[in-house]
Amino acid sequence: MARYTGPVCRLCRREGMKLYLKGERCYTPKCAIDRRGYAPGQHGQMKRKLSEYGLQLREKQKAKRIYGVLERQFKIYFEEAIRRKGVTGENLLRLLECRLDNVVYRLGFAKSRAQARQIVRHGHIEVNGRKVTIPSYQVREKDVIAVREKSRSLDFFKEMAEAGKGRIVPEWLSVNYDTLTGEVVRMPNREDIDVPIQEHLIVELYSK
Repeated sequence: MARYTGPVCRLCRREGMKLYLKGERCYTPKCAIDRRGYAPGQHGQMKRKLSEYGLQLREKQKAKRIYGVLERQFKIYFEEAIRRKGVTGENLLRLLECRLDNVVYRLGFAKSRAQARQIVRHGHIEVNGRKVTIPSYQVREKDVIAVREKSRSLDFFKEMAEAGKGRIVPEWLSVNYDTLTGEVVRMPNREDIDVPIQEHLIVELYSK
């Protein structure tokens, strides 16, 4: 399955903001945005005024990078968002937010979405009692997401269980850190999705 394998701090610098792609490192002075808060490359420190198309493109790139999705898959999500009833931009964000790797991250079972993706791929997560190894799997209302029983004894998940007890989980999810189990209480609304994305710009970009 295709994924970006380059330096992720470069992506944050390109967008000019923290995308929290490296988990705990993003909260330390080692964060690339804090050390070099300008775009990467030879001309990164030059200030340029973005065109309307440039603003739309940056929003799309930002969304792709936050959720770890490449161009082809992102376009598939957009086409599905158009087919669904409701506001296209909100449908798009809901599809991205309901990816299994994102839900594992939101529940506090991983430090970053990239780490959550790896956890899913390695078979540590089950949905409704069945092992799922597809990071893009779409969770649904009332789905139960859990760390598999044989994986709970690993030091990593013990650490996540301890650290997660002070974590704020989105209202559309519920979690029990004693059993490392979570549930999709309902589908997320736009107010539940706290990513810094102006989805209407992405819709405008694809509508051209």
